Amino acid sequence: MDFSDALEVVRHGAKISRSGWNGVGMYVALQTPDENSKMRRPYLYMYPVGGELVPWVASQTDLLADDWQVVS
Repeated sequence: MDFSDALEVVRHGAKISRSGWNGVGMYVALQTPDENSKMRRPYLYMYPVGGELVPWVASQTDLLADDWQVVS
Protein backbone atom coordinates (compact mmCIF):
# COMPACT_ATOMS: atom_id res chain seq x y z
CA MET A 1 0.00 0.00 0.00
CA ASP A 2 1.10 3.60 -0.37
CA PHE A 3 1.82 6.00 2.49
CA SER A 4 -1.63 7.63 2.47
CA ASP A 5 -3.25 4.23 3.03
CA ALA A 6 -0.62 3.31 5.64
CA LEU A 7 -1.22 6.58 7.51
CA GLU A 8 -4.94 5.89 7.61
CA VAL A 9 -4.47 2.46 9.21
CA VAL A 10 -1.90 3.76 11.71
CA ARG A 11 -4.44 6.38 12.79
CA HIS A 12 -6.71 3.48 13.76
CA GLY A 13 -4.07 1.82 15.95
CA ALA A 14 -2.17 -0.41 13.52
CA LYS A 15 1.61 -0.66 13.28
CA ILE A 16 3.11 -0.18 9.83
CA SER A 17 6.38 -1.10 8.18
CA ARG A 18 8.01 -1.09 4.77
CA SER A 19 9.17 -4.26 3.08
CA GLY A 20 12.06 -2.16 1.69
CA TRP A 21 13.52 -1.50 5.14
CA ASN A 22 16.62 -3.56 5.93
CA GLY A 23 15.95 -4.08 9.64
CA VAL A 24 13.78 -6.99 10.68
CA GLY A 25 11.04 -6.09 13.16
CA MET A 26 11.11 -2.33 12.56
CA TYR A 27 7.76 -0.54 12.58
CA VAL A 28 6.09 2.85 12.93
CA ALA A 29 3.13 3.51 15.21
CA LEU A 30 1.09 6.42 16.50
CA GLN A 31 1.43 7.71 20.06
CA THR A 32 -1.47 9.70 21.44
CA PRO A 33 -0.36 11.49 24.61
CA ASP A 34 -2.42 11.37 27.78
CA GLU A 35 -2.51 13.66 30.82
CA ASN A 36 0.75 12.13 32.15
CA SER A 37 2.73 12.69 28.93
CA LYS A 38 5.19 15.49 28.36
CA MET A 39 4.15 15.57 24.70
CA ARG A 40 0.78 17.18 24.03
CA ARG A 41 0.05 16.23 20.42
CA PRO A 42 -0.05 12.86 18.68
CA TYR A 43 3.14 11.81 16.91
CA LEU A 44 4.60 8.88 15.01
CA TYR A 45 7.40 6.86 16.55
CA MET A 46 9.63 4.10 15.25
CA TYR A 47 10.62 0.83 16.83
CA PRO A 48 14.08 0.35 15.27
CA VAL A 49 16.30 -2.71 15.24
CA GLY A 50 17.92 -1.73 18.55
CA GLY A 51 14.53 -1.59 20.26
CA GLU A 52 14.72 1.91 21.71
CA LEU A 53 11.71 3.93 20.55
CA VAL A 54 12.44 7.16 18.70
CA PRO A 55 10.28 9.91 17.15
CA TRP A 56 9.90 9.28 13.43
CA VAL A 57 9.73 11.66 10.47
CA ALA A 58 9.10 10.17 7.03
CA SER A 59 11.76 10.60 4.36
CA GLN A 60 10.91 11.48 0.76
CA THR A 61 11.51 7.83 -0.11
CA ASP A 62 9.11 6.67 2.63
CA LEU A 63 6.41 9.12 1.51
CA LEU A 64 6.54 7.96 -2.10
CA ALA A 65 6.96 4.23 -1.44
CA ASP A 66 4.22 1.74 -2.20
CA ASP A 67 5.60 -1.16 -0.14
CA TRP A 68 3.95 -0.24 3.18
CA GLN A 69 2.33 -3.07 5.10
CA VAL A 70 0.44 -3.60 8.34
CA VAL A 71 2.46 -5.31 11.08
CA SER A 72 0.77 -7.61 13.57
